[in-house]
Amino acid sequence: MKHKSGPHKDRRLRPVAGFVFDLDGTLVLADRSLSGYQVLPGAVEMLSELKARGIPFVVLTNGTNYPSSEQAPKLRALGLPISDDALLTPSSVAADLMPRRGVKRVLVLGTPGVGHALTQAGIQTVFTNDEGTDGVDAVYIGWHPDCRMKDIEAAAKAIWNGAELYVASDVPFFATAGGKTMGYSYAISAAVRRITRAPMILTGKPSLHALRLVAKRLGIPMSKVGVVGDDPLVEMIMARRGGAVGFGVTTGISKERDWVKQPPGRRPHRVLRSLGELLVLLGGH
Repeated sequence: MKHKSGPHKDRRLRPVAGFVFDLDGTLVLADRSLSGYQVLPGAVEMLSELKARGIPFVVLTNGTNYPSSEQAPKLRALGLPISDDALLTPSSVAADLMPRRGVKRVLVLGTPGVGHALTQAGIQTVFTNDEGTDGVDAVYIGWHPDCRMKDIEAAAKAIWNGAELYVASDVPFFATAGGKTMGYSYAISAAVRRITRAPMILTGKPSLHALRLVAKRLGIPMSKVGVVGDDPLVEMIMARRGGAVGFGVTTGISKERDWVKQPPGRRPHRVLRSLGELLVLLGGH
């Protein structure tokens, strides 16, 4: 994919042909209920400039509570130029991956929004309060604040009967306007795995399944993707594992001093004190 203006002119960094942005802590801060957003400085200008220059970008969140078709319009209402198909979630990744692995029927531990992308991909989804949860090919754990022991038990039984375990996010917490908020799928999957000892297939960041889908959507190799995020254990591990270029922001859970302390496998190629610095690398002012 060719562009009139390269994504950055800093020769000390490898060429970047497109970007993937984290959402929470990078572009916005959500409230604890995930129903409202505070746009972070420079986010609107950054994405608008990329769009104006024809530089491809997507946003990849580890959140699964809302399908992209519901969440993206809320972000656009705040001025962020994010189309529905440019907002990816772990469920987007699961919907791309599961059919290729022969998964046709899934037990979902999560809100209705967690299974939306799977249903859209033609995968049959069932929830623990449905009748007939037997005979599933996989268990998929996402955002589930109302999880009960009944849900844990149903997932364990399905796995004992041969179902694969898919997990949206293995991150213990994420940044919100109110501070760190617990990642529910992390806690739920820990319980299920403790009981079943099942290996998990991670679909959200830092999974390479996620980065491969990003590169596919951008139409570029993984090595030319610029990964912008606030978490060394999430975005930066994904960037380093996939050979992409990592940009660490200081607006979320990591401050500049935190980035400096990271080992090489979790360290960004460049720390951004603000998203505006990325505009400078793009040749903007």
